[in-house]
Amino acid sequence: MNIITANLNGIRSATKKGFWEWFERQDADILCLQELKAHAHQLPPESLHSDYHRHYHFAEKPGYSGVALYSRTQPDAVHIGLGAIDPTTDWSRFDREGRFVMADFGKLSVISVYFPSGSGSPERQAGKMVFLEQFLPLIRRLQDEGRELIICGDINIAHAPIDLKNWRGNRKNSGFLPEERAWFDQWLQAGFIDLFRQLYPEQEQYSWWSNRGQARSNNVGWRIDYHICTPAVAACGKAVSVFTDSWFSDHAPVLAMFDLPCAQSASAPA
Repeated sequence: MNIITANLNGIRSATKKGFWEWFERQDADILCLQELKAHAHQLPPESLHSDYHRHYHFAEKPGYSGVALYSRTQPDAVHIGLGAIDPTTDWSRFDREGRFVMADFGKLSVISVYFPSGSGSPERQAGKMVFLEQFLPLIRRLQDEGRELIICGDINIAHAPIDLKNWRGNRKNSGFLPEERAWFDQWLQAGFIDLFRQLYPEQEQYSWWSNRGQARSNNVGWRIDYHICTPAVAACGKAVSVFTDSWFSDHAPVLAMFDLPCAQSASAPA
């Protein structure tokens, strides 16, 4: 089972750069996309794959945010927006921004999520912290209910110094703040697994590079795109790779391979 997560920074822009031609060669079972920056009527024809079931959460604001989840197998259920699975919490400000799709396959749920960025203003950072505070209890509840989870997406946090090039200079910047990293610690302490880091504990690998300066050519990047899994699914993980041979966005696609029999066992109905 192959699962790709990719922040496209605009599905129309990534299409012009050859994303779908590349995707055709990957034999992916599930594709999770973030930052579509489009509404339904603006989706490029190349993105409307008949071989995949496609589910979208569009932002209300034109040209902003938006996520999608493509799957070869039809899900048993699909949940669009965080409020769809957690109606007791006020997710309205984030659901208006199109940040969450969850697809259920037996007891396995795959999530495409785009965490808010806190850069730009103190108000944006405050909103990001609200999202984090609300998200962890929700995910822990799904875990407690017996769901196996693969959470794919742009988390907008580099967890440890190994996950970004200039970590000393970014300790006061959104994405590497102590409170964000402490929240990530809590997530992992709750039993969730960063699949890439489990497989490659000492590998320096980034998934996002600033468009400013020579960040990409000098590999001055951040690892902020993840596959976060519950333990039983993480045990099925065989490989994670970041594709950087071509550029479709300021993010690179991240590809995770799971052992199919193991993953099928994890997704079997309880």
